[in-house]
Amino acid sequence: MPKMKTHKGAKSRFHITGTGKIMRVKGPKSHLRRRKAKRVKQLFGGKIELHAADRTRIKRLIPHGVD
Repeated sequence: MPKMKTHKGAKSRFHITGTGKIMRVKGPKSHLRRRKAKRVKQLFGGKIELHAADRTRIKRLIPHGVD
């Protein structure tokens, strides 16, 4: 059998926590930030948990849970 390969795009976009949650970075972080309000820029700061509908698809792309 061939080896299970990690999808490099998914590896850079998603982070798997110790408890198994898949975290993603919020949307427009870097593009055209100067004209956005400070409050809006703070909303783009952290990571949020991925929706349950996408979880199985992303776990297939990151089979070994690589960070």
